[in-house]
Amino acid sequence: MEPGYLMPKMFYKLSMAVVVILSQLAGFGLMAHAAEEAAAYTQSLEELLPMAWAASNRGDYAELEKIVQAVSERFGAEAMAQENALKDFPPRNRVDEFKIMNDVATVFFARAEGLMHQGRNDESIAAFEKLIKDFPYAQTWDPSRGGYWGIAEKSQESINIMKGVESSEVRQEAPATKPQLTTPGTDAVIDYTQYGEFSGVGTADYKYTITNPNILAVAVGEGIYPNTSAIRKNHYYKEAFNSDRLKGTHWDFVNTRDLEAAYFKWSTAPEEPGVKLYYTALTFEKAGMLLEAIKAYHSLVVNFPRAIGMTYWQTPWYPAQAAVGKIKNIMRQHPELGLEYIGGKVQVVNGSDNEVANDVYVVWPGEVRKAAGAQARRDLGKKRRALGGKKTSVVQYESGDWRLFVDGKPFVIKAITYAPTKVGQSPDKGTLENWMKQDTNGNGKLDSPYESWVDANRNNVQDADEPVVGDFRLMKEMGVNTIRVFNLPNTIEKKVLREMYEQYGIRVILEDFLGKYAIGSGADWATGTDYENPVHLKNMLAEVERMVKEFKDEPYILLWLLGNENNYGVASNADKKPEAYYKFVNIVAKRIKELDPSRPVAICNGDILFLDKFAKYSPDVDIFGANVYRGDYGFASFWEEVRHVADKPAFITEYGAPAYSRQVSLDEAEEEQASYHRGAWLDIMANAAGSAEGEGNSLGGVAFEWMDEWWKNYEPSRHDTKASVVGPFVGGYYFEEWFGFIGQGDGKSSPFLRQPRKAYYMYKDLWNKNIR
Repeated sequence: MEPGYLMPKMFYKLSMAVVVILSQLAGFGLMAHAAEEAAAYTQSLEELLPMAWAASNRGDYAELEKIVQAVSERFGAEAMAQENALKDFPPRNRVDEFKIMNDVATVFFARAEGLMHQGRNDESIAAFEKLIKDFPYAQTWDPSRGGYWGIAEKSQESINIMKGVESSEVRQEAPATKPQLTTPGTDAVIDYTQYGEFSGVGTADYKYTITNPNILAVAVGEGIYPNTSAIRKNHYYKEAFNSDRLKGTHWDFVNTRDLEAAYFKWSTAPEEPGVKLYYTALTFEKAGMLLEAIKAYHSLVVNFPRAIGMTYWQTPWYPAQAAVGKIKNIMRQHPELGLEYIGGKVQVVNGSDNEVANDVYVVWPGEVRKAAGAQARRDLGKKRRALGGKKTSVVQYESGDWRLFVDGKPFVIKAITYAPTKVGQSPDKGTLENWMKQDTNGNGKLDSPYESWVDANRNNVQDADEPVVGDFRLMKEMGVNTIRVFNLPNTIEKKVLREMYEQYGIRVILEDFLGKYAIGSGADWATGTDYENPVHLKNMLAEVERMVKEFKDEPYILLWLLGNENNYGVASNADKKPEAYYKFVNIVAKRIKELDPSRPVAICNGDILFLDKFAKYSPDVDIFGANVYRGDYGFASFWEEVRHVADKPAFITEYGAPAYSRQVSLDEAEEEQASYHRGAWLDIMANAAGSAEGEGNSLGGVAFEWMDEWWKNYEPSRHDTKASVVGPFVGGYYFEEWFGFIGQGDGKSSPFLRQPRKAYYMYKDLWNKNIR
């Protein structure tokens, strides 16, 4: 089971005659062409799909019609049969079974969109409406965003645009409820040594045996193991059950605001105890019942440290590791509780390979106790080794801790992803301008860096007391000391970055995609970068060499960064050939050091997937960086995994949360976004060098992102509120157009208007403090 996913209804088969199918498809206008015009298109469906997109994007509509005709005649019948076998979207692990349906519907979508681009709105609307009717459960994989979007949903959005109507989506801001316990626990903090015996602590043979289950049940309270049967005696449970508030599966209750119902549903869910206990604890936490949440999370670590769940991506998820992170985050954010968590850790040996059969769990259950006061910082000892060079270096101490130095001074990476985009522009449509050159009003000043202004009262008008300030100044005031910049596909203007550094002290992490999205390898998107193809390798290495030679003497360069979660695949085969990929990364790192021995080299991984292969095949990479989205508690076991497997310093190359949810108001969503970022940053600092609590290998992080990008969910002129990918945020979904610390208001004053959100001010407070 995976969080937030509703299991599909029963599948059934439906056979149809090909002639009947083709007759139905005639509604798309596909039978108007002679069959011989499409006969030449004998390629596979996998090849025809990118050909259709390419024809649509370049405006070759005659070519597009022939491709669509061929696809209809050859694959239409099977596509319709697959669609008719569904009554809901298939689960993530079965999407591939409906690939023909998805690909055929996507080709038809490309045609309907092509008609729209030609201004043939009536025909386009008819084609989109036919898609909605015939393919309600078809989905398209979006490689640039890493998720599926529903074709029917996007078709309706296109119809709305052509008809000039607003989205029909209705926000669901239902009133929140809170769990009511009829038998709360007698102990605020559980001392498990009083109720059982530990053995094998710190080994793979860990075990906790309860010797006094009845007494422990009274101490923890209802809903928390082993007191799980008392829930049905709660008269509030009976009231909720009889009022039909508990209808549906327990996964329907992950993101509900009816927390009382969620508590009842998860406490009685037919899941393995560890997964069930995690979501019970999460419900307590959301309700502000923090002592109950801590007890439930800790019960999970003590009793079910080997629990396994599955993510949306069908990768293993370890609830006990997340529970450790949750406990620590609650205590960091709520010092008024007067509690501390000592020694809790769950290490999953082989946990980075996505295989659960070879996992080995080494468990330290830890102790929740009353805080004894501030913990003394860890003594680092003498310097053991240094990587990098005289401009930027990372130093490891006898304690094992790592610290970043710039020009000989300690440096914490307080960075953001900076990619300001004008409303209406999109890289998908080839209209996105380079922010380093954009001068909309032609006055000789760059729009975003120097001409933006803060709409303090959010009235979408520049009032007299709202002067022009520019993003560089706003970032400086926020406490930003670094931005993340890709060397391709846009041209980098050195003068702009020099001015940013000289006037505002902001440095640059310069990054090469290293073949991700086929950028820099010479491969086409459909084939993707092959890390065993000598031509691709030669092209990528040459591009990195060009980048380093051109920028190595620039004073603002902090470090070199390679890739962008290439290990997840997407127009590259690093996910299928990880050994080849990490070996090539090492070759590139060594070459960079030959050209510029004054700075370290880092990788941008996707979380810790293939961390073991990175450690084995990329020894010359100095820093392990990763894009990580785990939840509002931070990054949990990430730091420990990196230290244990690779013994490298680390930083988070991307993390963040949307400022939108269907479950709460916009103001509450801003609060949730800020809370998520606060939890993430506190975790980053808790694992920095010298911290008594953490691993000591954290160098900082790159928060995502500066400003909302309106193009990310299909239509760049609309601030879309659609999402099809689940995520660890309030409401449970990625709303990719809402990740900015800065909003663009109604979009009419783009690219100049800035509406800072609560996350901006939260960072302004944290990043301007000298916290070490």
